[in-house]
Amino acid sequence: MTPAINLLKKKKINYQIHSYEHDPRAASYGLEAAEKLALDPARVFKTLLVQTEAKELLVAILPVKNSLNLKQLASAAKVKKLEMADPQQAQRTTGYLLGGISPLGQKKALRTFVDQSAADFATIFVSAGRRGLEIELQADDLLQLTAGVSAEITA
Repeated sequence: MTPAINLLKKKKINYQIHSYEHDPRAASYGLEAAEKLALDPARVFKTLLVQTEAKELLVAILPVKNSLNLKQLASAAKVKKLEMADPQQAQRTTGYLLGGISPLGQKKALRTFVDQSAADFATIFVSAGRRGLEIELQADDLLQLTAGVSAEITA
């Protein structure tokens, strides 16, 4: 079990776990998950960490097929400027390894922004906290558990 799965169990949230054999040579963890689980990449969401000019870390959750628009996220977060977080800092802060960073069960609660396209689907997929493991859940449950804000954050 991962902290993400433990959180879902504790909060009694409906979810399903999907696993696949992770290939360490995969260029994109999220696209690999979509491909190996035969899912629409628009329903598989990646978790990215960004840093504000004040060194605050934020979580962005967006479809694996899309790119993060830093200006749109900065606007949604009401900050001037953002940059991608240092990978080592992202791992230390969340407690997860790159490629397996789940938006759920992170060591530290961070402000979280979920791309508004998540609302287009009955369920979406996010990392369960380990490469090769995905959680399927309702977008509303993800927003509630992360105290997330729905916003347009993709290019």
